[in-house]
Amino acid sequence: MAIKVVTDSGSDISLEVAKELGITIVPVYIYFGEKAYKDGVDIGPDELYERLVEGQIYPTTTQPMPADFAKTYGELSEDADAIVSIHLSTKVSGTYNAALQGIEITEPKCEVRVVDSFSVSVGLGIIAMAAARVAKAGGTLVEVLEETKRAISQTQVRGLLDTLHYLLKGGRITKARALVGTLLNVKPILTMREGEIVQAGMARSYARGVERLFGLVQSCRNLREVAIAHSTVHEEAMALKNRIDFIVDEDRIQMSRIGAGLGVHGGPGTLLVAARSD
Repeated sequence: MAIKVVTDSGSDISLEVAKELGITIVPVYIYFGEKAYKDGVDIGPDELYERLVEGQIYPTTTQPMPADFAKTYGELSEDADAIVSIHLSTKVSGTYNAALQGIEITEPKCEVRVVDSFSVSVGLGIIAMAAARVAKAGGTLVEVLEETKRAISQTQVRGLLDTLHYLLKGGRITKARALVGTLLNVKPILTMREGEIVQAGMARSYARGVERLFGLVQSCRNLREVAIAHSTVHEEAMALKNRIDFIVDEDRIQMSRIGAGLGVHGGPGTLLVAARSD
């Protein structure tokens, strides 16, 4: 028996990495009208962004249901000493609370500890992967929780958006702000601050925005790990990775796609980087 690690699809961990580290991913829901899809299960990134751009219905997202967590915890608790469930920041999602409700519903056979990552996307991904590595190595519940807490304090995230259009459609910014940004042709740069997504600045071009993302990694002392995720800009993501290769070993750089959790609000052209450093 061992410690099991659970996260949600808002972590943007690739299925291959999740399988390798033994991470169970509970999918976020995306709705096109009344039709619900499980992120990464019923709908993948390519279809998501195609429908986001060309579809007549603008999608919305919601956290996994408490019943989804109840099922997951019930199944995993059959052969686990404990479960550590790490999720999207409570300030941007109800996933954490849904996870707590899932415990009440199922009454699992082992202890379940739900953790607020204070992060999103690959920031959450780095934190969940750190916990899973300790669990896979045979760590105790205390050791896994300590590593999770450490990773939360050591992980930074930056995101670059190509357009304000999807933030406007999702009601995240005002029309006036979107208009000013569009007229000036600036690219928003976002970060996490105390669990909230906040603006870290604006770039005058997409290329300058990528430089800002690279600057985050470059400024880190004792860099331990980097994760890069993109919605539709594979070439730009790979170019950023190739530059980061000179700073940290390639096997410590994770690459993935941005799913529904953040992709609906960022849209095509979104590029994120998360860095963990001592």
